Amino acid sequence: MNAIQPDRFKLTKLTDTQVVQRVLEGEKELFEILLRRYNQRIFRVIRSYINSEDDVQDVMQEAYVKAYLKLYQFNNKASFSTWLIRIAINEALQQIRRKKRIAVNYGKTESLENVFQLPDTNPMNPEKQTIKTENRAFIEMAVDKLPEKYRVIFMLHHVEGLSNSEIVDCLKISDSNVKVRLHRAKKLLKEELFKITDDASIFEFGNQKCDAMVEKVMLQIQKL
Repeated sequence: MNAIQPDRFKLTKLTDTQVVQRVLEGEKELFEILLRRYNQRIFRVIRSYINSEDDVQDVMQEAYVKAYLKLYQFNNKASFSTWLIRIAINEALQQIRRKKRIAVNYGKTESLENVFQLPDTNPMNPEKQTIKTENRAFIEMAVDKLPEKYRVIFMLHHVEGLSNSEIVDCLKISDSNVKVRLHRAKKLLKEELFKITDDASIFEFGNQKCDAMVEKVMLQIQKL
């Protein structure tokens, strides 16, 4: 999409609040900035609740459109990312309720090695690259086996880097509850596995998928 191409660099420097204000003033095309800024995070949040990649992308699209329609309600009391995460979580839970699923069915999902588009990182020899890819796939499978309430906390804190206070705002639970769940998640994953989860490239929503999501949402928004 080339809607914001002419002044792209300048526009991408705008704060979330500035982008929201300009979108509300009629510059619909600037909503693309927010999509690209938070695609990765929203994918990971929804992926914490739903295993099917097709369902995840459907929920992402629904969440973005709902966020666009409710943009006037954003009041800066929380960060835009927190506000967007809440919408994404609500959409994910609605999707689960619609399908009458209480918990994710781990046994019937695709292999995580196929579900996630793992990017090429720094050049390394094929053996090391293979080991790194296998490690990420192993981490993803281990995280997937966590109960939902621990998996969501783990993803938000250790993969997305949200602070405890931000997680409190997103999930509407107490700070002590966040701490307890984080501790339990670490214990379940075991210490040796937890040490290698600093690699935030797990659960990637790669460039091609990001572009496709942006295009779908922006086309839908232009019709509103």
